[in-house]
Amino acid sequence: MSTTDDFKYQVNSETDTSGADDLNVLNQLKSVIQKKVQREEIYISVPERPGVMVRVSPNITQTQLRAWRKNAGDDSKKGLDTLKFSCNVIAATCTGLVMNDVVVTNDMGIELTFASPEIMQMTNTTRPHPDCVQAFFGLEPHIEAAAVAIIEASGYGDSVDAVDPTKRSSEN
Repeated sequence: MSTTDDFKYQVNSETDTSGADDLNVLNQLKSVIQKKVQREEIYISVPERPGVMVRVSPNITQTQLRAWRKNAGDDSKKGLDTLKFSCNVIAATCTGLVMNDVVVTNDMGIELTFASPEIMQMTNTTRPHPDCVQAFFGLEPHIEAAAVAIIEASGYGDSVDAVDPTKRSSEN
C-alpha cells in the first residue's frame, strides 16, 4: 500500500466497525495535542568559573529571536553584533544562577539572575545585558558558545524525520 488513502483504509479496516476505536484514537490525539509543549531547563557551565552554571529556559520563539537580533543591530549599517546578540539570548533565557550545584538566592529566598541587583553589584555593572553577562562569563568566546548551546537546546537546528505511514516500524 503506497497511498494515503490505502493507509486510511488499512487503519480503519483493523478497527471496530462501530467507530469506537476511531473515536478513542481521536481522543488520545486530542489529549496529546492539548498538552503544552515545553523544553526542560538546561544548565550552562561558565568555563573559567569552577562550580558556576547558568540555568536557562530554552523555550524561545521566532519573535524573541528577531527582537534580540534587532537589539543587537541586525538591521543597522554596522550589522549584527554577535556578542551583544549572545548576551541578549543568555540574559533573556536565564532563570537562575548556580554555584556548586545550589541555586543562588538572595536573603528573601528569591532566585537570582543577571537582572538581580546583587549580581549586577557583584559584577560592578548597571545593565543585565550585555554588561553583566560579559562580566559574569569573562571571555567572549564562552558567551557566544553558551548562546549557541541555548539556541540548539531550544530546537532550532533539530532535524525532523519524515516517516512513511505505509511502513510499519519493523520495515524501516
